[in-house]
Amino acid sequence: MLATRAELIEKIRLGEDSFLELKQVKFAGGKVRGPTQEDLADELAAFANSAGGVVLLGVEDKSREVLGIPAERLDTVEALVRQACEDSVKPPLAPIIERITLPDLSGAEQPVIRVEVARSLFVHQSPGGYLHRVGSSKRPMPPDHLARLFQQRSQSRLIRFDETPVPRATLSDLDEALWRRFAPAQSADAPEVLLSKLAMAAQDEQGVWRPTVAGLLMASSQPERHLPGAIVQAVAYVGTEVVPTGEGVYQRDAQDITGPLDEQIRAACAFVRKNMQVAAYKRAGGGRVDVPPFDMTAVFEAVTNAVAHRDYSMAGAKVRLRLFDDRLELFSPGMLPNTMTPESLPFRQAARNEVLTSLLARCPIGDVGLASHRSHIMDKRGEGVSIILTRSEQLSGKRPEYRLNDDSELMLTIFAARMEQEA
Repeated sequence: MLATRAELIEKIRLGEDSFLELKQVKFAGGKVRGPTQEDLADELAAFANSAGGVVLLGVEDKSREVLGIPAERLDTVEALVRQACEDSVKPPLAPIIERITLPDLSGAEQPVIRVEVARSLFVHQSPGGYLHRVGSSKRPMPPDHLARLFQQRSQSRLIRFDETPVPRATLSDLDEALWRRFAPAQSADAPEVLLSKLAMAAQDEQGVWRPTVAGLLMASSQPERHLPGAIVQAVAYVGTEVVPTGEGVYQRDAQDITGPLDEQIRAACAFVRKNMQVAAYKRAGGGRVDVPPFDMTAVFEAVTNAVAHRDYSMAGAKVRLRLFDDRLELFSPGMLPNTMTPESLPFRQAARNEVLTSLLARCPIGDVGLASHRSHIMDKRGEGVSIILTRSEQLSGKRPEYRLNDDSELMLTIFAARMEQEA
């Protein structure tokens, strides 16, 4: 959108419209006096809630004159843009920020900053409320318009969110080796047709082929580039508290686990296996027995459910894994689908992400230590929760607990087996 120099110069000449906002940048000492962080957040969120657009910083809107930004202050202005997107917009925005030069009235090249915001998958709130772009101005959305927008963009409640094309992502963001593993070995179809049949790509409103949410999650090495929060954030703590009393290191290990979802599942299980504190006890007749605190099959099922069934429409929310000496906690973003409750989980099935679960059902587990109960990651029979509860309780003597936090996050606690340490 307004990507070339010629397009920008022509657009500036014509003035602001539904896709272009011009902003002069003013300074007071070493700080930006205008625009404010809140004003920038409002402009960018309004574009995201509409059809997308470009904010051009360093151009006066009324005279349409290119004033520029001092080169030594470009870092300061860019930092302001990032703060506006990350701290003043919910959920946060991830715009394209580009430094370019444009000619002023004398023909001299002046540095400016171009900020492009795509039409978003989400509805964004900024300091001014829920805004959208109407012509050359931003305006609060009337209640009926806002309701329609939430309905259109919260497709996980109507059609599957994982089938939605991702704005600004391109098919080149998909690793062919990763998506080809799901395609027939012999096929004359073009790549975009194959990806469409797999629901890993779809055409957007302009007819452009783009990866779907499921496509990026299963065939990108960095899905979080376009889907903020599509990672597993794993931390192993020393002891039983996040911050223990006293001094010293309180984290044993920490890792942000990314990659396609099947790799995230394997890596998260490997993190638990590496960091859990294995206990030992003596047999009555002599000898030593090592017993892990967690049943790894149960851990595998728990991580798989957290990753496969989370709500990916919640931008920025991560699957969180917290490992303590006495328990493992898993947090999965999103409320339970349909009318399910934590108590009904062992008895009912409801797949939020049909495409993801279908693709994961075709991924081999690929870990000898986890593959004893089945060969592929997902199980269409819905036995995962029962396995988690039964096997964990058999090992620890305490039944795992599910609970909802603020209707926005499902938390699972698996208790560690208590074993007498070898003397």
